[in-house]
Amino acid sequence: MEHAHHKHHGHHKSMEKDFRNRFIVSLILTVPIILLSETIRGLLGINIKIPYGDFVSTFISTIIFFYGGYPFFKGFKDEMVKRSPGMMTLITLAITVAYVYSIAVVIGFKGSPFFWELATLIDIMLLGHWIEMRSVMGASRALEKLSKLLPSHAILVDENGETRKVHIRDLKVGHRVLVQSGERIPLDGIVIDGKSYVDESMLTGESKPVEKSKGSNVIGGSLVLDGYLIVEIKKVGKDTYIQQVMEIVKRAQESRSKTQDLANRFARYLTVLAVLVGVITFTVWIVLGQNPNFAINRAVTVMVISCPHALGLAIPLVVAVSTAIGASRGLLVRNREAFERARNINVVVFDKTGTLTYGRFEVSEIVSLGDKDERDILSLAASLEINSSHPIAKAIVEYAKKNGVKFLKVEDFKTLPGKGVEGKINGKVYRLLNPKYVEGVNVPSGKTSAVVVEDNKPLGIVILSDKVRPESKEAIKKLSEMGIKCVMITGDNEAVASAVAGELNITEYYAGVMPHEKAEKIKEIKGRGFKVAMVGDGINDAPALVEADVGIAIGTGTDIAIESADIILVKDNPLDVVFLFKLSKATYRKMVQNLFWATFYNVFAIPLAAGVLYPLGITLTPATGALLMSLSTVIVAINSRFLRV
Repeated sequence: MEHAHHKHHGHHKSMEKDFRNRFIVSLILTVPIILLSETIRGLLGINIKIPYGDFVSTFISTIIFFYGGYPFFKGFKDEMVKRSPGMMTLITLAITVAYVYSIAVVIGFKGSPFFWELATLIDIMLLGHWIEMRSVMGASRALEKLSKLLPSHAILVDENGETRKVHIRDLKVGHRVLVQSGERIPLDGIVIDGKSYVDESMLTGESKPVEKSKGSNVIGGSLVLDGYLIVEIKKVGKDTYIQQVMEIVKRAQESRSKTQDLANRFARYLTVLAVLVGVITFTVWIVLGQNPNFAINRAVTVMVISCPHALGLAIPLVVAVSTAIGASRGLLVRNREAFERARNINVVVFDKTGTLTYGRFEVSEIVSLGDKDERDILSLAASLEINSSHPIAKAIVEYAKKNGVKFLKVEDFKTLPGKGVEGKINGKVYRLLNPKYVEGVNVPSGKTSAVVVEDNKPLGIVILSDKVRPESKEAIKKLSEMGIKCVMITGDNEAVASAVAGELNITEYYAGVMPHEKAEKIKEIKGRGFKVAMVGDGINDAPALVEADVGIAIGTGTDIAIESADIILVKDNPLDVVFLFKLSKATYRKMVQNLFWATFYNVFAIPLAAGVLYPLGITLTPATGALLMSLSTVIVAINSRFLRV
């Protein structure tokens, strides 16, 4: 895959170099042609007759025609093979007509040769293509930066703890590597020793350094800022995060869009129209009694100025820049059309657990019901739960450890199925029970709770909640300001759903929805006439992600190969959904701007090229036509690079 990218990148680089070289050589050769032109010498007031000037111009022009024109002839051949005439067809027709007519004049046909017009026309075409290639190269540099993040070598740690330097391609799954401060992690893996803050900003767009310690997943290419890490390699080759990102970005940049198809279709129509208008222009001027020299000049200018060059670039360049911007923020587009549809979304359905919330229990409050203080209640609860693998038990134990609470010895421990746990501490029987099995205890609605009981007397309540992400509230607020309605969907009960929805100011929510029922809810909302985006974790939300107009998988971390999602948000941050919609709208605006620049000038330029203002003494030369056409291409290329969100 990496090889394919380098090949693709190298192709653009060689094309850029080729157009540059042909432009420079042709430009140098154009100077003597201009100086030999009677028209130019007349304008400069030079009346010296140069012997064999026409033959020298013919010889040099022939070199420019074949050497400078070669890329256009090659492109013309490709368009003919595909039966899709376009820009290269028009350029080839224009320069061939100009060259053949000029040769005919030199060997005796009445008229004036077009040599200086031909040479400057080819120069400007080559310059336009050179600038275009530089823009394409700039748009694809995001991929090049990604590929350079991986170090070429790593420090391998063997079974005996000995270290040696190895090439990254020799690393295999299961190998252990030492990564020290200031070094990049070679491949995706899991930390088995050490502690450090790691910079993942180039990969996920996360600006804050992320703390990594034993058990943490790490991404190849991220930078260790302090300390050290020993990492066990879990992914190599095309399975690594960077390679998956590069593949998705490359596919998105190369993928077609509906807007692009429209532009391409219009470009083909414009090509046919240009040839027809060129033929009609030539015929009309001949019928009106103008000499063939003037008529051909007009026809060639029409064909040159009509070249749909900018039209062919208008969309692909925006796509390339937009995709690179998205990837730098941890937004990966798998389906180009879905990304374009995102600008019209007016309802976003959020899965609650793991999307708006962290998806894990945390102790939020401890309430004493008697003489014992909160730390004593936590100590009893954590001691009873220390050997349990239940999510609530883990949350209580983790909270107790974090707060330095003492763990007490528990005897005669037993599980009370569906109710809780029981054990003897210091000769007394304690239980940690579901509140519905304890009389006279009122717990907050929508909260998960456990009651510490001594014999039959309640001592205190441990209250837990699936904590709402701090970014969720801001994301909901910003989406509402953009006119997008937010809906929450969850498998949790009504009380929990109501509490979370209230905290986030979400007015419409659905509780107790099973995973397979989520897609039906999406269909129901779509049936009300809304364009719907579904935001979920990409696992049990797969059917709903597919049913939505735009499926967005959030918080997938290093596992980004989600087939059901149209768009993948690498970070667990709902605010990236806001960024996605803004980027989609900005991308579309830039596409429309480019289509305007690529086509609008033709409305004035084609009639002008055909000579409608000739009676007023205003005409365009082929070279001026080429300059206008190239200018629109350059404007489109530069405008694409100014895409901002």
